[in-house]
Amino acid sequence: MTSVQEGPPVSTAEPAGAGPAKERAERIRRRLERLIGVAATEGNALLPLRNGDEIFPAMLDAIRSAEHTVDMMTFVYWKGDIARDFAHALAERARAGVRVRLLLDGFGSRLIDSELLAEMERVGVQVAWFRKPAHLSPLKQNHRCHRKVLVVDEQVAFTGGVGIAEEWCGDARNPREWRDTHVQVRGPAVDGVAAAFAQNWAECHDELFDDRDRFTGHRPQGDAVVQVVRGSASFGWQDMQTLIRVMIESAEERFRLATAYFSPDAYFIELLCAAARRGVEVEILLPGPHTDKRVCQLAGQHYYDDLLACGVRIYQYQPTMMHAKVITVDRTAALIGSTNFNRRSLDHDEEVMLAVLDAEFTATLDAHFEADRAVAEAIRRGRWKRRSLLQRAREAAVQPLRRFL
Repeated sequence: MTSVQEGPPVSTAEPAGAGPAKERAERIRRRLERLIGVAATEGNALLPLRNGDEIFPAMLDAIRSAEHTVDMMTFVYWKGDIARDFAHALAERARAGVRVRLLLDGFGSRLIDSELLAEMERVGVQVAWFRKPAHLSPLKQNHRCHRKVLVVDEQVAFTGGVGIAEEWCGDARNPREWRDTHVQVRGPAVDGVAAAFAQNWAECHDELFDDRDRFTGHRPQGDAVVQVVRGSASFGWQDMQTLIRVMIESAEERFRLATAYFSPDAYFIELLCAAARRGVEVEILLPGPHTDKRVCQLAGQHYYDDLLACGVRIYQYQPTMMHAKVITVDRTAALIGSTNFNRRSLDHDEEVMLAVLDAEFTATLDAHFEADRAVAEAIRRGRWKRRSLLQRAREAAVQPLRRFL
């Protein structure tokens, strides 16, 4: 009998820590799927985009390469060169025969240049408005479409925090260049982002789809597991609140939050405090001296004492306006999209978030957080307790308004 010389054994063991990390990711996935009722998708590729210098070229390149359809909606569409760049790109594709739809919030985009609107509509861009204030009852005026979505040819999508305005241009180098994060999505999760557009388009336009919608499938593009969660302008407990609650309560080691507007209710403050008390490292990164909504900042500062007392770390970003909306949990999971950690996003507005289970993507967002934290100022408990009576009075004065902030 001939003996066979075996080579060195091939290790099939996973890297140290990989097993527990996979178990943690699966646990979070099942909690989100069961409690929200939206299945996560596999086979996605995500590209995080940091600040206007990365975000706008990627979005414009995608629009300019469109062959069939472009669907875009935004809360903010103001003026300036970047507003013209997007209008010209959308108009050029419409002239080329591409079906182009643009959905603008009736309040957030009210400052758009009328000449740009006329140019786009003249060449066939379908422009619709979400709940123009003059046409609404007072009840509906408070419920806005805050989603930011771009879907091109049903194959690539973008979402995140940026609006179409000069404030988002640049690389957060000075107070005129806001800090924000967007994400490019390829794979099955594109359908979830497209559904966020379709839901709001259906309210504003008679035609939901046409023969240029091919309803194509998706081949695997990467390894990320993504659940797309939509928040809607309604009453009662919302999916967005469930999403964030699950992420906070699932954190075992670290919970990081970067948000433009921080004015939650006492319930979510207690969730953060409870996480810190059970040993989770809770870090919150907020705007500092540069903020476009000082009233909202004051509403959040009312809770600093409670948060600091239970061990939550709070940082205020110094270089410019912090406008990102990002959460990371235990180096395992991340949330990214349009939702702020405030009553307006959680209770009142149309929002969209990606719940991502991908260690590499989460690590990139964590690295962004650490770079931002390096140029932020930590709020010290002792110093904060000695803040002025005027500051305390301002915090108290805005409390009756916090449910609208």
